This record gives sequence, structure tokens and C-alpha cells, in this order.
Amino acid sequence: MTIDLKNKVVLITGASSGFGEDAARLFAREGCKVVLAARRLDRLQALAAEIQNAGGEALAIPVDISQPAEIEVMVQTALDLYERVDILFNNAGYGSMDWFEKLDPERGIETIIQVNLTGTMLVTRAILPHMLEHGEGHIINMSSVAGLIAAPLITTYAAGKSGVRAFTDALRREVSPFGIKVSGIYPGPATTEFGKKLQRTRSREKVKKLKYPHLTSEYVASRVVDVAKRPVRSLVIPWWYRIITTFDMLFPVVVDWILYFFSKKNHTLD
Repeated sequence: MTIDLKNKVVLITGASSGFGEDAARLFAREGCKVVLAARRLDRLQALAAEIQNAGGEALAIPVDISQPAEIEVMVQTALDLYERVDILFNNAGYGSMDWFEKLDPERGIETIIQVNLTGTMLVTRAILPHMLEHGEGHIINMSSVAGLIAAPLITTYAAGKSGVRAFTDALRREVSPFGIKVSGIYPGPATTEFGKKLQRTRSREKVKKLKYPHLTSEYVASRVVDVAKRPVRSLVIPWWYRIITTFDMLFPVVVDWILYFFSKKNHTLD
């Protein structure tokens, strides 16, 4: 059964670029009232104006989801205007790519966990009581294939996204009896502003550039909207990544052996 999204209130974190920005446009085209949340107010206001000029409805709210007080203000502002949030798209993310011992303890470890995992949990906690009160709602959490198969160079990012996966599964089992749906999205590498920043943090002198196909941000965003229309527990994008993650689960020794030689060849200890 397909859900009609018209007049649904959708709150999107990380809406100033990438998946969040493209999903906001697509939700607005479906007739949703879109609440845009991120740190860069200028980008949010430009996106809100674009949506409004196209006949949609959008509200821009600046927020740093690593700050609990700002989360509370964001949620209360949305509720004051619309009285409910029907769909929460936890999309805000941050990452870095390098050998673990080279990561900056604050930005390379603490901030990644704060934004990707703790922020997702705090935003959800602020919204959830209102969804429970109405007896309906849909929480969509953006994880990553890195949350399903952990690889060298993305240790902290993988840890945070694995945490999002566990949180998503546990929350779904906790709130599904009360009319709340919870979905996890697990995309592979994608061409986004976030993805380009992630690539630039890699130590290029020591690690050979890996070549693999990248998803487009627009495609991933379209699949997020599909999940809002037809809720599922999880969505891995593209589908064939399920083969890779299943192989890792069934034959971890083989994956360890392959990645052993990758790290041995590229990882220097200077």
C-alpha cells in the first residue's frame, strides 16, 4: 500500500546539501511541508526560497545537532508552526577518512560520533513523544553500507554508522506496536559534497586512490522518498551491496584476508 505524502510534515536534518537537500525538493514536490535543518542558514534559506517559489512550503531552521539545546529549539519551532512532525529524516552526517592513529581526537573521533550517532538519537528522542502521542509517524535514519561492513580508513565513521544501524533496529522493535515506523537507509559511496570532503581527508600520499562506482545524490534521495511512501525496515543501495555485506557476515575470515593485504600494502607507520 502506497502512502499519500500530501500535507505530511517532514523534518530533515543535514538539509543544506547532498541527500537532505535533494530529498527536501522531492518531498516538497509530493506536497509535503518541509522543515529544513542544518548549520548553514544561508544554504537553508536559499533552498526554502526555491521550494516556495515552486509552489511548495518550507521552513528553514539553523541547528547544530551536536548541541542538545539547539535540537530542542528546532523541534519546538516545528511543532509550534505545524503541531506535528509526520516524518523525521535523520540525515545529518560527518566523516573523515585516514588511518585511525592519524585522526584528530576531536574532529576525527568525537565529532563524528556526536553528529552521526548521538545527534541522530537526540533528534529522535525530541520528536518521538509527539509521534507517540499521535499514534503515528515514520523515522528514517540515514546510515551507510559502512554500518554493515567495516573497512580500513573509516574506523570512526563505520563505528558511528554501525551504531545508527543498531539504534534503528532497536527503536523499530520498541515503537512499532504504537504505530511508529522506523527505517534504515544504507547507501554505498555517493557523489555528494559530504563524499568529496570525505575523500579529501584521506592521506593520498600513502593510500592509492580506490576506483568504484558512485551513486548520485538525487537517486538516493528518490529512494528515501520511496521508503516514506512504502515503508520498509531497511534499504541497501544499490541492491548488490547486500551480496557484499552478506558475504562479510558469512565469511569474515575471507574479507579479513583481503583487507589484510590492502592495509599491509598501503599503511605505513611513520
